[in-house]
Amino acid sequence: MRLYRIFRPRGPRRRPGVRAILARVLLYGFLASVVPILILRWVPPLTSSFMVQRFASALFQGDFGIRYRWVSWREIPTPVRLAVVAAEDQKFPDHWGFDFESIADAAGRNDRRRVPRGASTITQQVAKNLFLWPGRSWVRKGLEAYLTVWIELLWPKRRILEVYLNIAEFGDRTYGVGAAADHLFRKPPRRLTTRDASLLAAVLPSPRRFRADCPSPYVERRAAWIQAQMRHLGSGYLEDL
Repeated sequence: MRLYRIFRPRGPRRRPGVRAILARVLLYGFLASVVPILILRWVPPLTSSFMVQRFASALFQGDFGIRYRWVSWREIPTPVRLAVVAAEDQKFPDHWGFDFESIADAAGRNDRRRVPRGASTITQQVAKNLFLWPGRSWVRKGLEAYLTVWIELLWPKRRILEVYLNIAEFGDRTYGVGAAADHLFRKPPRRLTTRDASLLAAVLPSPRRFRADCPSPYVERRAAWIQAQMRHLGSGYLEDL
């Protein structure tokens, strides 16, 4: 009798229910999103989603190559850090990934604009550039918000800004301050001046249209405004990151 119980064939296994399948999908999705974020807290990203998409697009146009070179926080001069924060997200040291006041202000202004203007923080831009795609769909915005929360929870502010300065597009197919310094100004990043930094920050809204190395009158005006904002914030604004 005991041998029969041991060796008797088992009945068919029950298939997992909808709830179990949904739980697994959520778990795998959670791990697939959070584990890479945790790893990238210490490991420099080899590339980004935006770089991959830009490279694929360039191939169809007969162009090749993406300019990208990672540089550490110590190699990025203070004026570059400050210029980007002054231009893109002046509340960066204090918020938790979202600037709700700017979002509400942008929503009001966009009702009167033909071309909507965003109010993304630097953290949101890191989430989008690293993992997502361009566009304004609600799906992408939802994923961006989800990733932004985890980046803010798992990374210190210094790391967020360091990654942003390395993956932001500062010129056509030129990503990060290292490649921008080499390609646009023919100098290492540590030798970038306050003017260089303000010009790089000035082209961030449209780096394929504007050039930091050959600035248009608009870029010059925006760079001057950024320098004024830098003086207002003060050179020690980011010291506590």
